[in-house]
Amino acid sequence: MAPAAGAAMRPVSSVAVSEAGLAGDRYALASGHWQGPDACPVTLIRGEDVDRIGRRSGLPLAAGEHRRNLVVRGLRQGDLAGARLIIGEVVFAVIGPRPPCGYLERLTRPGMARALRGRSGVCLRVVQGGTLARTDAVRCEPATRQG
Repeated sequence: MAPAAGAAMRPVSSVAVSEAGLAGDRYALASGHWQGPDACPVTLIRGEDVDRIGRRSGLPLAAGEHRRNLVVRGLRQGDLAGARLIIGEVVFAVIGPRPPCGYLERLTRPGMARALRGRSGVCLRVVQGGTLARTDAVRCEPATRQG
């Protein structure tokens, strides 16, 4: 989390979550860089992608330089599109990819946006709020196919 646009990311062991996002985070406080329709209440990146990007680029993504709110493990990339994620008490809908941008690179270091391209995480909408804890399991309900 970060309390304002450009502020350093900091880990937390638990956090309350509402439709606005993570309590105390820049987007829940409406103080994030992106506003209006470009804002995303909660962002998620797969830990496996953080590891892969770090190995390939040498950039320290584990230190929060990816600027995503949640890092989770055990989800398959292909299962995320349109899925619902249940983490602890909280239910999220996966909205879509959250591509890296020039602002991210200005906050971190040269090459960050390129390193994250294609694996930079997803935007989540809060369907049901509650409390998230670092030790909560993550369940994925894949999107249902119609046809």
